[in-house]
Amino acid sequence: MGVLETVARIVQLGGAPERAGRVAQLRARFEAATGAFAPDDGWFEARSRAFWCDAVTRGAFGREVESELGADERAWLVPLERAHRGLFRAQDGLLVDVWSGAELMLNTIEEESQAELDAAAGQLFDARIVASDAPLVVALLPGAVFHPPDATAAIGPVLAEARARGLRTHEALDALLRMERTLRSLARVKAAYAYRPDALLPHTRAPAPPMRRMAKGPT
Repeated sequence: MGVLETVARIVQLGGAPERAGRVAQLRARFEAATGAFAPDDGWFEARSRAFWCDAVTRGAFGREVESELGADERAWLVPLERAHRGLFRAQDGLLVDVWSGAELMLNTIEEESQAELDAAAGQLFDARIVASDAPLVVALLPGAVFHPPDATAAIGPVLAEARARGLRTHEALDALLRMERTLRSLARVKAAYAYRPDALLPHTRAPAPPMRRMAKGPT
């Protein structure tokens, strides 16, 4: 059983009713970091795949269903939990991580992900890569999120500010996902409006002022 088949199996097991509570917790954490999504959103399917990718890697959801996995599937749990997350661009047959500088050559990719890569020449995308020595595997996991081409120029200053602030990988790339979600949700807005260094940290809503009781007038 390969890593992509193992991921599909874990996601399938995650649909069981008895795991709905745990899945809801993981999704709430993912949405808090990257932005909410709902079935009527045009980006729902893409964000759902990104959520499950996050749940299986950062969220270690495979441990929740470990007892139902075969030995060959369980062997992928540690590599999945150590998956490399990056902000990639495809270049000369490699995936170049513009956040960390890593360069990776894939040898395992599903058809849908390959089609996305082929259609997104020049775009930056948030993705997870799983690597293993035995067998030798460098796999792109399903659930990559592609930032629009016109956001590329604006992303550079955002990454520079993220480095200056000492943000970790998940913090910086989650912030970019929030910006991508903002751009999708606003009509007729330029990418530079959504992709800004000052949007790196989630905005907190100021508390509402206390309500004043109105004195009752004479009756």
